[in-house]
Amino acid sequence: MATVLFWEKPGCGTNARQIRALGSVGHQVIAKNLMTELWTTPTLLLFFGGSPIPSWFNPVAPRVTSGAVDPAAINAMDAIALMLEDRLLIRCPLIDAISLKCAGFDREPVLSLLGASPRRKLQGCTCTAALPPYKSE
Repeated sequence: MATVLFWEKPGCGTNARQIRALGSVGHQVIAKNLMTELWTTPTLLLFFGGSPIPSWFNPVAPRVTSGAVDPAAINAMDAIALMLEDRLLIRCPLIDAISLKCAGFDREPVLSLLGASPRRKLQGCTCTAALPPYKSE
């Protein structure tokens, strides 16, 4: 079984279900706080790989749903700069396991980690609007 580093938004019910799903198939999950992690451009970029820039964003982040940020109209460096400023924009969870990193719960390495276990609704944040905006200091 794998050790899974799991950056979550504290208090997110979906992240809690995701952690339980990984634990239920025997993985050791080390939960970390996405909002307080000291991210840098290079470390954050590692989680996005070659995925399209819009998929980097939390689709229910207040700045996305309000139209203040349009993930389809932004370049990679501007996207990362916005995410470093406002952590709610980052698609979560961020996962680091079995030498692979990803953003979201619907891609590798998550799919391999879960194997044939039942896949309930385990992607899509349900509580983002209740979280206060993160402001870097």
